[in-house]
Order: sequence, then C-alpha cells, then structure tokens
Amino acid sequence: MDLTLGHEVGYSIPQEDCTGPDTLLRFCWDRLLLQEVASTRGTGAWGLLVLDEAQERSVASDLLQGLLRNASLGNLPGDSRVVVVTDPALEPKLQAFWGNPPIVRVPRGPGACPTPVYRDTVPTDRVEAACQAVIELCTKETPGDVLVYLPSEEEILLCCESLSREVGPLALRGPPPRVLPLHPGHGPAVQAAYEDIDLGARKVVVTHWLADFSFSLPSIRHVIDSGLELRSVYNPQIRAESQVLRPISKCQAEARRLRARGILPGKSLCPSEIKHEKSPHTNSEKSTVAFCPKSFLPSGSCLCLYPKSFLELEAPPLPSPRVCEENLSPLVLLLKRRQIAEPGECHFLDRPAPEALMQALEDLDYLAALDDDGNLSDLGVILSEFPLPPELAKALLASCEFDCVDEMLTLAAMLTAAPGFTQPPHCAEEAALRRALEHTDGDHSSLIQVYEAFIQSGADKAWCQARGLNWAALCQARKLRGELLELMQRIELPLSQPAFGSEQNRRNLQKALVSGYFLKVARDTDGTGNYLLLTHKHVAQLSPYCCYRSRRAPARPPLWVLYHNFSISKDNCLSIVSEIQPQMLVELAPPYFLSNLPPSESRDLLNQLREEMADSSIESESPSTQEFGDACVLQ
Repeated sequence: MDLTLGHEVGYSIPQEDCTGPDTLLRFCWDRLLLQEVASTRGTGAWGLLVLDEAQERSVASDLLQGLLRNASLGNLPGDSRVVVVTDPALEPKLQAFWGNPPIVRVPRGPGACPTPVYRDTVPTDRVEAACQAVIELCTKETPGDVLVYLPSEEEILLCCESLSREVGPLALRGPPPRVLPLHPGHGPAVQAAYEDIDLGARKVVVTHWLADFSFSLPSIRHVIDSGLELRSVYNPQIRAESQVLRPISKCQAEARRLRARGILPGKSLCPSEIKHEKSPHTNSEKSTVAFCPKSFLPSGSCLCLYPKSFLELEAPPLPSPRVCEENLSPLVLLLKRRQIAEPGECHFLDRPAPEALMQALEDLDYLAALDDDGNLSDLGVILSEFPLPPELAKALLASCEFDCVDEMLTLAAMLTAAPGFTQPPHCAEEAALRRALEHTDGDHSSLIQVYEAFIQSGADKAWCQARGLNWAALCQARKLRGELLELMQRIELPLSQPAFGSEQNRRNLQKALVSGYFLKVARDTDGTGNYLLLTHKHVAQLSPYCCYRSRRAPARPPLWVLYHNFSISKDNCLSIVSEIQPQMLVELAPPYFLSNLPPSESRDLLNQLREEMADSSIESESPSTQEFGDACVLQ
C-alpha cells in the first residue's frame, strides 16, 4: 500500500508524535490515550478504538475500559466503537464487564508450536542456566534466533555480559551471535533487536515480562523461559514499593512458548477462510477471517527452566491487574479530572483495595490538589496537566514561586527518565569520573549536574559509557524536559533564568522539593545512617549509589533527608536523597500533615520547632517568615 508514515498512518508515543491532520490510522501508547480521554479538551474524533493485549492488565488499559464503559461520562464521539483484543482466558471477565457484546474468535494459524521441555528442578543460578542453554543451541548450530526470559533487568545485564564473553571463543561456522538486551531502561536502543545489521549472525535477545505479549520477531525460533518475573508492588499503608519475585501466569507462559513460532523472512500472512454470520445482538453481519501463514519454519524449541508442576501448582491463570499493585494517586487525580466525585463510581475490571484509594485521596489532599468538597482544586487541575507523579508536578509548580523553574524542569525530567547510577562502577577510573559529577547538596543536585554535563558533552555516547550512565535514558530526559517546558509555556506558567550553583538557587530548589515531597522525609535516629521515615515507623538506609555513601569517612550522614523513592528490599533503601532543614518542613508542609504523623521523636521535634517559630513570629516578623511566606500560595 502506498502510504506515508506521519500522514495516512501515524503513531504517538512519549515525547514523540508522528501524526497529522490526514492521519486515518494511529497507533498510540495506552497511557497517552488515557490522558486524552481524561483531558478536559476532549478525546479526539476517532470512530474505532482497538485496545490490544488487554490481558496485560496495565492501569491505563483497565481504566480506559472503565471510562469508556461508563456511558454517563459523555464527551465521547457519538458513533464510536470499541474493540478489545485479548487472550481467551480473559474472555469471560470481559464479556461480563461489557454486557455480553459480540465476540469474534480468530483461530491461530497452523504454524508449528514447539512442545515445551521442562527441567526436573529449578536451577539455583538462573543466569548461568540460561547462558548454558544458549551456548548449547549455538554449538549445535540449530537455525533461528533465541529469546531468553529472565525476571529482572539486573539479571538481563549479567546474562548479556556473560554471553558476550563466552560466545566469542566458540568455533562457529558463521559470525558470533549478537547478544541484545531488551528492557525499558534500554530506551531507543531496543530497536537493535529488529535491525538486521549482519544477516549471517544469530540474535540472542535477553528480556523479561516486557516481551510477553507486545514483542514479536519472526526469526525467533528458540525460547528459554525462567518462569519468573520481578515486579514492583506498592504498599499504600507505608507508601513504599517492594520488589516481588513471583511465578508468571499460565497465560504468560503460553505467550512465551508461542514466540518460538518462526516465520521465514519475507513471508506474510494470507486469509484462508472468511465466514459471514449474523450477530444475535445487533442483527448485523460480521465477518471472521482466519489467517494461515504462507511459510513457517520447522518447529523450534521452548526450554522451561522449571518443572511442569511449578507452572501447574503455583502459576495463576492470568497476570495480576496492575491497578491493584500500583500507587493510585495519579489514577485518582485523573478520575477527579473527569469529574468523577468518588473513585468507587468508576467501573473497574478488578476494583482496587479501598485503603489504596483512601491513601491516594489523602495524599492528593495533602498536596492541596483537592478542595473542601473533595473535588479538584485550581491547583489540582494544573497538576493533572503534567505527565508526572502528583508530588513531582507539585514541586515543579512550586518552583514558579521560588524562582528555580529551569533547574526543576531538569530535575523532573531526570527523575522520570534517567534516575542516575544504577550499577556499581566497573573500575577505579569510572568511579573517579562519577565522583566528579556528585554535588555536595545531594543526589537531586547531582542529577542536575549530570544532565548539564551530558548536554555540554554534546550528548556523547562514549562520555556516558565512561561514567556508567545510560545514554538512551539521558536522551529521553532531554526530550521530556523539552515537552515539560512547552507545557508550562502553553498554560502560561512563569519561567526563570538558570541559576544553578548559587546559594539562593540552592535554597530555592530545596524549598520547591519540600513543597512536593514533604510526605517523603526521614530522620537519622542514631547518627549512623538508620533513617526513620516520618509517615510510618519503618527504618531504612541510604542506597549504595547515594552520593552521601561515597564520601570519605568520617563524613556523617545528614540528619534530615528528603528522598524520591523507598523500596522494600533486602536492605530497605532510600534512593535519590538530599539533605533538608527541618525548618523548611515546618514552614512548607500543611499543619494538619504534621499533626497526623504517627507518634515518634521526630514528630515531637517538629512540633516543638513549630511552636518556637510561632512564638518568634508573634514577637516580631522574622526574616525566615518573610522568606517562606509566599509558599502558602500553593497550599
């Protein structure tokens, strides 16, 4: 077909919109479409919406169905139609949810599906077992590319490093295999999995749950499946994420097996049978098209690194719905934007826990995103415009008051796309180059310094590699920063000139951060780096990649810190941490937030400080009161 990308056919992904006024077919990321549906500006003039891979159960996919299901919301195109494409295992739930709509079942083509081969026991070292299986395939020189599933990004990188070392010395007739990681942190570099640079080289793609449903490569003929996934699960009671290693679902296992249905390069699918029938619900004619491949490769292989009983006894039928496992503050903010007074009024395929919804409402209330009636405040309307977590959007808006917008734009982009170092340095030289990028004020200022140095290097990839930085993630941060700047200009928010490094800018940046992240503050209780979190009584330590950890002894850890993320893991880490003064917390956090803190020595210290500052302000208006006074505009 003679079509032009960006005209008749286009796509929309984060930081990139390749569409035009003549676009008839548009491929869109589900979160972007959700933002459009929730926007006060309307949904756009689409006549047919196809929601693909609904069995993935992402928050955006589930909520899109909930918003479209609720006919009372209005503001949707009058004659629009919705088609939901899913795995048969989810069919009964979807049929009940949508009110028994017409169903079209498209049979799979007669391609050769490999019979899975199971191990007798689960290996103690998954990475080593996967590497040995790949090497065995390479030495046998069986044709076809290989897809390896491991639980985490860390194991993906370890596997790629190990394979790159081991496949080189192998005596193969052709060129050595190309080992390619595939995970979200790899950014645009994942495109390499689709490129045929060396037509004679086998590809070994190492990935995780990302490639369960959405990834497809015709040349894949061999799958090695660990049967596990590592997912972040949010606990609303302690406002923390935990890394949960768990079995994949039976639906995911089947999807992984089907990835090995190789198709010869250059071949396509052709319709083999078309059936016409009357729909019992609409009395209209519908067609079911069955496809058969023109030419499939012989059956490949699927090696499962676990016993068959492991899948039968421990694996659930479907993936867990993410709406029950993520922080719901962004979702509730979006529902409020759609003027849904209570989140419980929205239809959900699986309803989130009431405590999770209540915690999200409480957090939004603390951020002044809700008015006294529980609806979006004027501030909340602006927060909902930003593709950021509410607390980060609040900090960005606060930077308008504190004259540090330029620095906060950079920090917002970095926190979202490129949150610093995630791997230990490989050598002393790399460690020294990293230390040169660290800022005395903490990790937040270090991220700004990293970004500015990256821009000054000309976005050089070699510069990033020498310092252990993710070049693709930094490029994404640069795009996101530009998008946020355009958004602020469009809604006519005040901007500021760069002033990073000055003492005034240093204090302003801290105040902007406290305005959004006062819920994420901790205090060192014993002077050794054991931090008690204010909102609950969990104790955590600084991340190994925190700049305070890399300083030479006898440097003491800061007493009060603000953190970006708390993850419950083997060592309960606070990541991306900066020192703050408790006076800022007392001045900028809502008074009822401090009153609602659980009993602790930290709360007593803050209340005592609040009383002292109140007494001081009665006697005379102190300079500190004048300095912080403007912050009340955002509360």
